[in-house]
Amino acid sequence: MDPGLLSLDFLYESAPFPSCHAATLVESDRGTLFCAFFGGTHERHPDVCIYLCRFDGTKWGDPVSVADGVMDDRTRMPTWNPVLFQPRGGALMLFYKVGPSPKDWWGMVKTSDDDGQTWSDAKRLPGKLLGPIKNKPVQLDNGLIISPTSVEGVLDANDDGLASAGVVVASVGEAKQQVSQMGWNVYFELSADNGNTFQATPLVEQPGGMKAIQPSVLIHSQTKLQAIGRTQKNQRIFETWSNDGGQTWGPMGLTELPNCNSGTDAVTLADGTHLVVYNHSDTEKVRYPLNVAMSKDGKKWQAACTIESEPPGQYSYPAVIQTRDGKVHIAYTWKRLRMRHGVLDPSKFLLRNIENGR
Repeated sequence: MDPGLLSLDFLYESAPFPSCHAATLVESDRGTLFCAFFGGTHERHPDVCIYLCRFDGTKWGDPVSVADGVMDDRTRMPTWNPVLFQPRGGALMLFYKVGPSPKDWWGMVKTSDDDGQTWSDAKRLPGKLLGPIKNKPVQLDNGLIISPTSVEGVLDANDDGLASAGVVVASVGEAKQQVSQMGWNVYFELSADNGNTFQATPLVEQPGGMKAIQPSVLIHSQTKLQAIGRTQKNQRIFETWSNDGGQTWGPMGLTELPNCNSGTDAVTLADGTHLVVYNHSDTEKVRYPLNVAMSKDGKKWQAACTIESEPPGQYSYPAVIQTRDGKVHIAYTWKRLRMRHGVLDPSKFLLRNIENGR
């Protein structure tokens, strides 16, 4: 293993589902580590549920179903992309999506007041709000929660609910003019009341037909923020910057890091260094190897660690957090068959320059 990669293990050995995807990690207020993901027959199948594993300090517990897509009329929809989040002084939150596809899903949330032992009834998010779409929110020192999200597919510009989804650039009239260009678009949902309510920002401007989803938020200061994430056909990870604490975001650009049209995740460490977990590949849907890169300024990135490199495996949709002991934890989909968990020590990384994409 590369220096800094302390351990790499499967989250579980067996489970009541053959396929799984889309990890999320959180350390609760009580110091408990959780990992959630969706599992079922296959992605989009109505039996897909949200599963949760708890780490007891020594080993991971078995996956437990904590949310499903059963509707009031007993019909059933698949669930998608859970995101765990612990607001300061609040209940542990589990966001997820329900619906037939990413174009038609809607946001749901559950909460836990007893460290993940039990969960509230599911609540649909109001209006067109989706919640964090894949990656965790961040909470600034002033309490503002910034939930990174995105939409997929062409949207109906005649829908009055567009404003609550953050998809109006300046006015509904302008949205109608731009609807033909809408596909993958990034925006943010902000909460000033510790996650009780959220207000969406406008869509981030995506010049030149750029299509992007699934942002992660990096904190350079309490006012200067950066979001990075997945692009569809641009072959590189996108970036967008905010200079007012996440209220507004500048036009999207591209970083030097490659992207293969697959999810990434990133985190700002306690020492201010930024870390991203991603596939160092610019070939469409070639989701290996799985890598870690580090940056002091969010612009110049250095190779830090290779997590997986064996082709032709799919090592995808990573989640990353730093726990209070300074260690970095990652979880990701291993060949759509199981979830894998790794522990890293950033102080032991052997950083290398990335030259000409290598």
